[in-house]
Amino acid sequence: MKIVFIIDQVYLHGGIERVLSIKANYFAAQEGNEVHIVTTEQKEEKPCYTFDEKIIFRDLAINYNRRKSYFHPKNLKKLPKHISRTKAALKQIKPDVVVVCSHSVDTYFVPFIVKSIPKVKEFHYSRFIEKSKRENPSLFKKFFFKFADYVESKYDTLVILNKDESNYYKSKNTVVIPNPLTFYPDKVSELTNKRIITAGRIAAVKGYDILVDIWKEIAKIRKDWQLHIFGSGEPGYVKMLQDKIYTAGIQDTIKLMGSTDKIQEEMLHSSIFVMTSHNECFPLVLLEAQACGLPIVSFDCPYGPRNIIDKETGILVPVYDNNTFINQLNELMGDQDNILRMGKNARENAKKYQLSSVMSLWQKMFNDLIN
Repeated sequence: MKIVFIIDQVYLHGGIERVLSIKANYFAAQEGNEVHIVTTEQKEEKPCYTFDEKIIFRDLAINYNRRKSYFHPKNLKKLPKHISRTKAALKQIKPDVVVVCSHSVDTYFVPFIVKSIPKVKEFHYSRFIEKSKRENPSLFKKFFFKFADYVESKYDTLVILNKDESNYYKSKNTVVIPNPLTFYPDKVSELTNKRIITAGRIAAVKGYDILVDIWKEIAKIRKDWQLHIFGSGEPGYVKMLQDKIYTAGIQDTIKLMGSTDKIQEEMLHSSIFVMTSHNECFPLVLLEAQACGLPIVSFDCPYGPRNIIDKETGILVPVYDNNTFINQLNELMGDQDNILRMGKNARENAKKYQLSSVMSLWQKMFNDLIN
């Protein structure tokens, strides 16, 4: 089978890029497969994740100005070149199936070129973020959403990450395939360290400012516990968080740790994972925490956490209910038996998302499309 994955780039760290490396490597390792990754702005940079040496890379060198809208004249004038180079690449490669990974310009024209090849579009964000704009659209947004819905209907399959997302798609070509686990360690956390962990992109959507407010109250009760936040992000937001921590006087118990390529090791030295995001689609980091045997306390935000966590593996708190979050987290921190029980159940739940299980769903979908 010959597979083409289309993405903007693979040199910056991100969830889409990380998951692509896992999927591409899996298929490249299967005998008889040929895997291609077509990028639009790799800029001769090395991939930030490890890719199988058999994978064939091709960069189209479109290089949109990412500081401007894709509708800006400087970007729009690059569109004809983008379409023609993508079309030429697909005609030369002659793949059995094409997968559009990132949500950029190619999303909107790929279904209409080289129509004989089955096309798949995967979505890595929650369409909940469009809900209010779709309900009260501007004139431009009204026509844009109609166009987007039409384009989506022309893909052979839309891959979404959880069943709740299907409510946001008007076409009937969706299939649910969750992200695969990136690791399933042989050992689990002993759950004895008085350390809570969270990890992800340091951005407003992740609600870390809310987490600081929550921890300000927790620190008054649990003076011997630490909260470590792993990740990097926009410098202004990071500075705001750091200032907020110092203003609250809790800098001794909550730490911004920066990025790490050893998140598994950090999880294995923690006892609870927390998440305070405004919205999520399918947060892979929650599965990774479960694979390490960590119970989770998370806001029940739209719509990812509820598809991973239940009362046996963690605690879901109504969104923005800080007092309940504080009370539930504090209660769990003082209940070692419950931490151990939830951690054991979390580890068992993570098994369902191991690589072979998830990739068998991708394989079946490809086979169905090709046949």
